[in-house]
Amino acid sequence: MEMKPRLRIVAAALVAIGVSVHAQSAPPATPANSTPPATPAQNTPPVRPATPAPGSAPAGKVENGGVLYKKIGCYQCHANEAQGGLSGPRIGPTLVPYARFSQYIRKPTGDMPPYTTKVLSDQEIADIYAWVNARPKPPAVDSLPQLAR
Repeated sequence: MEMKPRLRIVAAALVAIGVSVHAQSAPPATPANSTPPATPAQNTPPVRPATPAPGSAPAGKVENGGVLYKKIGCYQCHANEAQGGLSGPRIGPTLVPYARFSQYIRKPTGDMPPYTTKVLSDQEIADIYAWVNARPKPPAVDSLPQLAR
């Protein structure tokens, strides 16, 4: 089912407004490799987060991911539980590896707007990914009495 051009424009405007509001309310980004200044009582070297193994997702906060999913408007296309909607595919749970998920958010190839680091940090993407993958899996078709043969 194809969206009408006017509806597409309205949807794009809503997404742009959500992205703009999020960017304006987001705290200033700090470089990933920056460390807080040491205090006199703190003579130990800073602890750096562990680098995730290739192909695995960094640790994300499920609760924060749910808030971000709604705040930046992911639900507008992908629906409330990431199950897919009229203009966005199902994105969870566990449909794509984290690397591809993150890459597509930064440089999408379809109608989705790009979410740069000014809009979403890498940690925020990891949080959204954790939330998406925490969604319950859909039931098997055979378990639905309405679809039983």
